[in-house]
Amino acid sequence: MTKIMLVDDEKSIRKLVERIVRADGYDYCEAVDGIGAIATFHEEDPDLLILDVMLPKLDGFQVCRRLRDAGAVIPILFLSAKNDIVDKGAGFSAGGDDYITKPFSTQELSLRIEAHLKYYGRLTARQDDPLNVGGFVFDERRHEVNINGRVVDLTPKEYQILHLLASSPGNVFTREQLTEAVWGKEYLGESSSVPVLVRRIREKIEPDPSNPRYLQTVWRVGYKFTED
Repeated sequence: MTKIMLVDDEKSIRKLVERIVRADGYDYCEAVDGIGAIATFHEEDPDLLILDVMLPKLDGFQVCRRLRDAGAVIPILFLSAKNDIVDKGAGFSAGGDDYITKPFSTQELSLRIEAHLKYYGRLTARQDDPLNVGGFVFDERRHEVNINGRVVDLTPKEYQILHLLASSPGNVFTREQLTEAVWGKEYLGESSSVPVLVRRIREKIEPDPSNPRYLQTVWRVGYKFTED
């Protein structure tokens, strides 16, 4: 059975999320602090992780980063009472896939869990040969990109956006198209996260991020990938 793990030090949140998760037919496990989260994660081997940002001992960003460094390839969703773009950027940089602000509705959490599980399920099931374009080699099994012989450390969402753009060199994708492709239709009103991820991708792949060669902005339209 698909298992959802929550890490939150608020008992009321743990009870709410457990009720939602079990009602949707998933198994459930939990931890209450950052140190316990890492131990429980390795013991329970969940299929999706929901992390509160403000945790005792280790915060959610630190937990996420440690799990990604250890090779965790599952959806990781952050929970926070804050709705600040800086915090969202920190979450994506740490390797998170999504950001849910408190309070949230039952339907919202259910939809986001379902969307991320579906995406990761499709990703791990793919048998395609690596995409090779303009010196960029995308290996979907390893979920990594090699640029002219150098492996670049991208978070899952950064990888997804770059792979999508590189799969159609020269074609322009709007923020809305990228949001729908990476997160799903239910997130179309939340395209503000795309520029944050694009900026971080450029910092990792561009010789000069302020003058991008590969990932270019098309003013008032969106973004495109250009072969060198």
